[in-house]
Amino acid sequence: MKLNRTLAATAVLSVLAVAGVGAQAQTLRIANQGDALSLDPHSLNESLQLSIASNVYEGLTDRNKDLSLAPGLATSWKQTSPSVWRFELRKNVQFHDGTPFTADDVIFSFARAAGDGSDVKAKVNDIKEVRKVDSHTVDIETKGPFPILPEVLADMFIMSKKWSEDNKAERPVDRRKGIENAASFKANGTGPYRVRERQPDVRTVFVRSGTYWGKIEGNVQEVVFQPIANPATRVAALISGQVDVMEPIPVQDIPRVNGNASTRAIVGPEMRTIFLGMDQKRDELLYSSVKGKNPFKDKRVRQAFYQAIDINAIQKTVMRGASKPTGLMVGPGINGWTQAQDKRLPFDPEASKKLLAEAGYPQGFEVTMNCPNDRYVNDAQVCQAVAANLARVGVKINLQAETKGTYFPKILRRDTSFYLLGWTPSTYDSHNALNALMRSPDDKTGDGQFNLGSYSNPKVDELTVKVQSEGDMAKRTAMIKEAFQLHADDVGHLPLHQQSLAWGVAKKVELTQRADNFMTFKWMSVK
Repeated sequence: MKLNRTLAATAVLSVLAVAGVGAQAQTLRIANQGDALSLDPHSLNESLQLSIASNVYEGLTDRNKDLSLAPGLATSWKQTSPSVWRFELRKNVQFHDGTPFTADDVIFSFARAAGDGSDVKAKVNDIKEVRKVDSHTVDIETKGPFPILPEVLADMFIMSKKWSEDNKAERPVDRRKGIENAASFKANGTGPYRVRERQPDVRTVFVRSGTYWGKIEGNVQEVVFQPIANPATRVAALISGQVDVMEPIPVQDIPRVNGNASTRAIVGPEMRTIFLGMDQKRDELLYSSVKGKNPFKDKRVRQAFYQAIDINAIQKTVMRGASKPTGLMVGPGINGWTQAQDKRLPFDPEASKKLLAEAGYPQGFEVTMNCPNDRYVNDAQVCQAVAANLARVGVKINLQAETKGTYFPKILRRDTSFYLLGWTPSTYDSHNALNALMRSPDDKTGDGQFNLGSYSNPKVDELTVKVQSEGDMAKRTAMIKEAFQLHADDVGHLPLHQQSLAWGVAKKVELTQRADNFMTFKWMSVK
């Protein structure tokens, strides 16, 4: 199936080319506002963690520089029936410890990803069985027709069965429960780089794998990744030459980075949508002044919150123009997005006050809002602006902004009443967002795994299942449109914007910026 061709236009690659890049191996130093919470590729379905893991682990399929689908640990795939895909596996591939890669590792990894503690269940929840045909061939049977399965598997990473068993890491690290194992601190993939050193929240050192089966285009021998939470310190480290690549650049510092003789900013569109979610399931909110009932179960309250948010002011003052306000849970470049449907409810504080009064809250109420302060572009500032907007209509927000190391485990337990989250569909298809964010949650199957406020509409659930199996693109697009409209009519979530990518890069560095914000080490070179 071919995805929407707008992907090619939106996922424009920002490539910084430097003439005469040396062939000599080099060290590259990368800084980010946060760290991966674990090295376990199945423990957190979050883009920074997946980006880091993608340099060490690989899926059956992969992505090219233009985000088109490419062979990974599978050299080819085909449907042998509407619900069965056959994957021919790459031969003569070794894990970093020298263990050969076989079909047994694929079967083990899919079972692990579907098991307790996994945060990537949504990638495999519609797989019925993975069967071994021979040592380098597997059949994957889905519960129904699933024409985009190869797209889904690009970041469903494969682990060594033997290594996992030897290290007692048969199950994923469970960040919700604080359960760790060896896979959180050690890694053993088939990818172009292996982990040499791991000091959580301090630094992680990667070195080029001498046994990698594929081509490593760049000359980087060693990558030193370090979290630098303070934005000013991160920018100063780039400008002074202490780091070679950093992200994100605070939007107000982009001119400074561009004005420095040895650095520049690479700015491009990102496919991530930032949105707000609300607990719509509990009979009483965990963190609110309202007792005995849940105001977010009332559509009028959800709409009042939506129309109280001045997204254009947030774009101008908080994001300094580096965002695109949105009315949908997906953005341009995602198959199923349309400009015609991407319309927001109008900003109207007076309408908000009227809706709150009609719902029984003429004086408003108090509620706690959970927000990360080191994950998205200006995330805490966005939440502060939303809180200020809501205060004008009588809603008092008790803002709890915290590092993602404590934020994600909390909200993934659904220990929240009102929260901010960002989402990039890993398949670049709307089904991913429907299935993960808008489908009624089922902890056993992984359906709606990131629908943390438990929004539920049976018709949206039904359409999500149909979208997954429909091969006719016109019919499929119409189903996506209908599901999005139902969700919008329900005010199921409060979409805010798509943020822009802003990487700071030393001019001696050549790299490729992907619109999914993945940093691929094998495409990086240092002059």
